[in-house]
Amino acid sequence: MNEGSRSAPVGVILAVDPDRFAELVETLRRAGLTVTGRQPALGTLSGTAPEDLIPTLEAIDGVDSVDRERTVRLPPPDSPTQ
Repeated sequence: MNEGSRSAPVGVILAVDPDRFAELVETLRRAGLTVTGRQPALGTLSGTAPEDLIPTLEAIDGVDSVDRERTVRLPPPDSPTQ
């Protein structure tokens, strides 16, 4: 698949082996992840990647999970649903 046919980027949160954190960040970057946040003590990082790249990221040794970011919108405080 060439770069022009890649799917749109989505936000992802990854849980990785904290003992290999720096190594995995570099491996994930080389695989196509754009890293936007790091939490090495927790073994998590966030970033963006094309949707079709998620299975590749999940298959990397040391990656425990890849979850898509979700946006939650709450109604205003004065809304009748509160």
